Amino acid sequence: MIIPTGLVRSIALLPLLICGGASIAGAADYRYFKVGDLAARTPGQVTGGLLLMGGGDRNVDALRWFIRKAGNGHIVVLRASQGPEVADEFYRDVGGVTSVETFVFTGRGAATDKRILASLAKADGIFIAGGDQARYVRYWEDTPVAAALDAHVAANKPLGGTSAGLAILGEFLYGAMDDGSIKSAEALADPLGPANTIEQNFLHISLLRGIVTDTHFRERDRLGRLLAFLAKAHALTKDQNTQLWGLGVDESAAVAVEPDGSAHVYSTEPNGAAWLVKADLAADAQMPGRPLQLRRVEAVGAGPQSTLNVLRRTVSAPAFERVYAVVHGELSEVPRWSLAIHGGAGVLDRAEMSAEKVAAYRASLDAALRAGGAVLERGGSALDAVEAAIRLLEDDPLFNAGRGAVFTADGRNELDASIMDGATQRAGAVAGVTRTRHPVSLARAVMEKSPHVMLARDGADKFSLERGLEQVDPAWFKTEERWQQLLEWRRKNVAVLDKTHLYGTVGAVALDHLGHLAAATSTGGMTGKRWGRIGDSPVIGAGTYAKDGECAVSATGSGEYFIRDTAARQVCDRVRWNGQNLAAAAHDAIMEVGSIGGDGGLIAMGVTGEPAFAINDLGMYRGRYSAGHEPATAIFADELLP
Repeated sequence: MIIPTGLVRSIALLPLLICGGASIAGAADYRYFKVGDLAARTPGQVTGGLLLMGGGDRNVDALRWFIRKAGNGHIVVLRASQGPEVADEFYRDVGGVTSVETFVFTGRGAATDKRILASLAKADGIFIAGGDQARYVRYWEDTPVAAALDAHVAANKPLGGTSAGLAILGEFLYGAMDDGSIKSAEALADPLGPANTIEQNFLHISLLRGIVTDTHFRERDRLGRLLAFLAKAHALTKDQNTQLWGLGVDESAAVAVEPDGSAHVYSTEPNGAAWLVKADLAADAQMPGRPLQLRRVEAVGAGPQSTLNVLRRTVSAPAFERVYAVVHGELSEVPRWSLAIHGGAGVLDRAEMSAEKVAAYRASLDAALRAGGAVLERGGSALDAVEAAIRLLEDDPLFNAGRGAVFTADGRNELDASIMDGATQRAGAVAGVTRTRHPVSLARAVMEKSPHVMLARDGADKFSLERGLEQVDPAWFKTEERWQQLLEWRRKNVAVLDKTHLYGTVGAVALDHLGHLAAATSTGGMTGKRWGRIGDSPVIGAGTYAKDGECAVSATGSGEYFIRDTAARQVCDRVRWNGQNLAAAAHDAIMEVGSIGGDGGLIAMGVTGEPAFAINDLGMYRGRYSAGHEPATAIFADELLP
């Protein structure tokens, strides 16, 4: 049987069902539902605002806020699937609303429908339901519906969205245009790839300019993909210095934004929050087909007791403050600050060290960690922290640096040190100094107060005097134990006399609260050294290296081999170019030194704040300390640091 086209259209427009005051009708590319009195006057005053809902069960308090903003009047619900369920919540479950119209879009043709556009123009509040955001993009992009939504907000009327309805509100949005829903692991693995479909210029809501939104946030582990959204959106911007922000909303949370940008978070659970996320997007250029790299991500949680401002990008009384880093697509939470030190390497056989000596070394390492940690805890820089830790070790006669330095063949103490700032890649070093109490501070003065990187011997001593650094009589550095080692060396011509301290260098690496890295190293060299010998400790790239976004390294060992293999810089290059994690890079670098005959160890710190300790067959005095934890030390090769 053939039915005339005109009759089919007439049948489609007839009321199909009347139930409980809701009427349902069909139309081209949309279905229509209504409940309440469309002709009634709006009872209250309509004022602007945005309701950003995380996509879980409806938050009644948040919906009441939205209804009040709409003057308890007429609300239009837009969606691209299902039916009048949201309208029922507004009208029956929450109440206090005059009417609710629901338009369920099934195609792009509805975006020019006069009936829909008229309802949108008259609406006191518009609410976009969840579902599939790709349909919203396909159906509304560059259409009168998108223009009507912009006009509604510009007219100081409230707009709300949940799940997909929130996802489309930011200046940039994840469109899911491949009809999938990308997960964090996939997005982190290839943020610029085709599966990460970022759209822009869809809506133009000034309160959300520069913001990318995401929903079901904590529950679906979506921080990783939000960072990938930000990275791809940043790649689309004309100005690469533009700072974009992420706003993730947990399922139990809803963010009620006032026209001035101030916002309150409603939550149906105690830990429900909105996540304000900032990444250092300009610092790391992303490459197509390569995993995400972000050296620093700051996430601040806004809970019910917080005040969020989406314009100023601030949160007062935050529910939490966290820092993350992404290294080769792996997302890690980062401590607020982190510090690691070493005190040189040796055979370090338990049988050859007394309990008293072991305890003394541990106490000294602990004290140095606490000195550097105190700097970081009060907001000091990584550079300040490594200097503070090493200054303490330079005053401790247990270590071959500063006061505990070994003697040259002709009975002198000649001291070497270096320091490097990862934020600027500025560096300073000194070699063969004889009167400066703290050679590491002299190295820093060379970095900051001279145009040079390294000064040596008489020139370094003269510079130290000119800069007003603390001077001591050379006898200050002499200890009886080191002197006896020299006498034994002269009798036997044996370069190494203390097997527990074959390579007596001290060093420190740190990550501060701003994500900056620094490294420093100080040494007395080796017993019986001649002819002005200089080892790796003051050589930038060999014994010390630091670069933000990659790593900071301090080495200890047979310096000639570390110089030949540029060991410290090699660790960072392995991280950057080979895609290795820091622990693997440190291990492979020290084994490379070993392959050409060198022994020793190194410590390294990366953007995650997790230090690496690498030793090739020797023990190493070492320790770590980070925010929220107690210092931990180790001496023997088989000891693990927590």
